[in-house]
Amino acid sequence: MEAYEVRALSDDEMRVRLHDVQEEFFNLRFQLSVGQLENHNRISDLKRDVARLKTILRERELEGESA
Repeated sequence: MEAYEVRALSDDEMRVRLHDVQEEFFNLRFQLSVGQLENHNRISDLKRDVARLKTILRERELEGESA
């Protein structure tokens, strides 16, 4: 998920997407600990997606405060 794709979402859609990504991240961490994870790169991708979503949500919060 690229930044321009995230910026096109509404705040509510971003929060839903963030929840989904965090849930998938949790499941992959569990699979990693059990030894069933096949694609280790997906964990890094999800970490970046979480950070990207949180960053853009925070930017929007700060824009709303200054306006």
